[in-house]
Amino acid sequence: MNVYTTDRIRNVVLLGHGGCGKTSLVEAMAYLAGLTTRMGTVADKNTISDFDKEETKRQFSIHTSVVAIPWKDSKINVLDTPGYFDFVGEVEEAVSAADAAIIVISGKAGIETGTRRAWEICEKNHLPRMIFVTDMDIDNASYRQVVEDLQALYGKKIAPFHLPVREDGQFVGYVNVIQQKAKRWTDEGTVEKFEVPEYSQKNLNLCREALLEAVAETSEEFMDRYFNGDEFSEDEIRQALRVNVMDGSIVPVLMGSNPLARGMYTLMADIVKYFPSPDKRTCAGINTTNNEVYPADYDFAKPKSAYIFKTIVDPYIGKYSLIKVNSGVLKTDDVLFNYHRDCDEKIGKLYVLRGNKTEEVKELHAGDIGALAKLSQSQTTDSLSVRNNPVAYLRTNFSKPYVSMRYKAKNKGDVDKISQSLQKILMEDQTLRVVNDSENRQTLLYGMGEQQLEIVQSMLLEKYKVEIELMRPKVAFRETIRGKSDVEYKYKKQSGGHGQYGHVKMKFEPSGDLEVPYVFEQCVVGGAVPKNYFPAVEKGIAEAVLKGPLAAYPVIGVKAVLYDGSYHPVDSSEMAFKVAAKQAFKKGFLDAKPVLLEPIASVKIITPEEYTGEIMGDLNKRRGRVMNMNAENGYQEIDADLPYLELYGYNTQLRSMTSGSGTFSYEFARYEQAPEDVAAREIEERAGKVVETEE
Repeated sequence: MNVYTTDRIRNVVLLGHGGCGKTSLVEAMAYLAGLTTRMGTVADKNTISDFDKEETKRQFSIHTSVVAIPWKDSKINVLDTPGYFDFVGEVEEAVSAADAAIIVISGKAGIETGTRRAWEICEKNHLPRMIFVTDMDIDNASYRQVVEDLQALYGKKIAPFHLPVREDGQFVGYVNVIQQKAKRWTDEGTVEKFEVPEYSQKNLNLCREALLEAVAETSEEFMDRYFNGDEFSEDEIRQALRVNVMDGSIVPVLMGSNPLARGMYTLMADIVKYFPSPDKRTCAGINTTNNEVYPADYDFAKPKSAYIFKTIVDPYIGKYSLIKVNSGVLKTDDVLFNYHRDCDEKIGKLYVLRGNKTEEVKELHAGDIGALAKLSQSQTTDSLSVRNNPVAYLRTNFSKPYVSMRYKAKNKGDVDKISQSLQKILMEDQTLRVVNDSENRQTLLYGMGEQQLEIVQSMLLEKYKVEIELMRPKVAFRETIRGKSDVEYKYKKQSGGHGQYGHVKMKFEPSGDLEVPYVFEQCVVGGAVPKNYFPAVEKGIAEAVLKGPLAAYPVIGVKAVLYDGSYHPVDSSEMAFKVAAKQAFKKGFLDAKPVLLEPIASVKIITPEEYTGEIMGDLNKRRGRVMNMNAENGYQEIDADLPYLELYGYNTQLRSMTSGSGTFSYEFARYEQAPEDVAAREIEERAGKVVETEE
């Protein structure tokens, strides 16, 4: 592939709801640019950007893929992202490398949850954007409805550039709103001009008015001229659009048909025309030698530096680190310094990506996106620079995963291989976590949703030939007492030679502090139990609280007082008093109104206001308590307390209730007494564990 200078590069991320047509849009763009001789389809499992086995099997995008498309004398690096929220980490990676975004909307489905989320991502990251309406070849697709809905949501910054022209139900051409001219596609793939159809005139006037309003909003001078009824020239309109699309104050709306590859020519022309090249964007890191800001700003004349925004690990093709060059010009066999790992990396060959295909290039200029093969230590979000100018760029902030499932190996001999394979998958996906929960003797896999975890399970089987089972996680209950007890226990054992003798009288009551397992005190008088045995008694209590006598869960909040007992001058020992204390604890605990405590999570739910009632009803069913509510910008933030036991499956239910627009997060709050039915069920299930402990 040719080498492109910074001003000729456009880095564009495709965002939108799952199934809106992002992948097929890439296919149409690549076809029009001459990269392919025929367009693939998702249904035929032969698209450029959906090449992973899991993607072709499920027929939706799971990973972000990069497709470098040459267009005229420019290069458009298209980052095709998944539309489903489970794979939001892939979107966050792509956005960190993009300079602009295209929000794809199906003209048939209209604005969906993923559309709003895409807009919010652009706002958060200050990305210039265009909107591309697909499916215009479908008879019941409504471009006008999409534009009206967008304007209702986002106001006058929405500027429609085109109108569809239909004849006999067929999508045959478009009206250019800026030029006020109609164009029809020919069988040769070119366009011919024709008169704007009468039925399009009204919509043209409406769209032109909306476009001129958006242009007028960009400056006071234009606003005055607009209100005075002055006409703007085509050059004035385009110049205003160029400036204001880049700063996000105007959002053009284009449309087309992916299967017919119609509308892509104007889309790619407008990407080059209106979207910023990297040198029009800012980019800064920290020079780690002096802790001063290093303004890289995609300047090719500055020392080399790059940011690793994504990693691809494949058992067959190896590891690729996807980079964006933030300054300088990278060349084959350069040696770069990784500040985060304190190591040098020889980058070897440079590649550009087209889906799963790599193409070698001699150099990558500032602002370009490429791939480096087999870096030894570098990982996603690391920075690369030269040793005499070490730079660290701000790491991408990834969404935190809150959905967990317990997993175990189907074949015990595969445990090590599963661990190694998961580490490779975790390198690729920054929203996955593996947590070893030693207390409950389980290993947990955390992700953004159940579907993501099931895909990990499938990938382990397909790619790495190991199998895991996914199960409901165990919940960490606790045991404590609500009453008082006074018990004694005498441990007496005689067998040839010295015997064993330990005798304790103890009181048990709630300590009032659920942060610590136990509080131990002694008030023995008259030397009934010698002082040198007090540590042994406490050690017995310390061992006993590890697995309580109720359901073999750890004990918290118990006060144990040793007040009397007796000893034998020959047979008493530390071990005897430890055993006596341990048995006294079990007896005293069961006599002091023992209860099971369940963990409570403090949950924050964010949802569009219209779903609030349904969410509140569901929280009630799950034994939740709403603590606070706060409405802002059409969203409701609900703070609630919810038992951990009820968190399982909540992610799926929340998305179902809110059409995918609700999100939640949580953290541990405290322990509370479990309801009788919950406690009884748990005690029954754990009966075997209690027997094991006693033995």
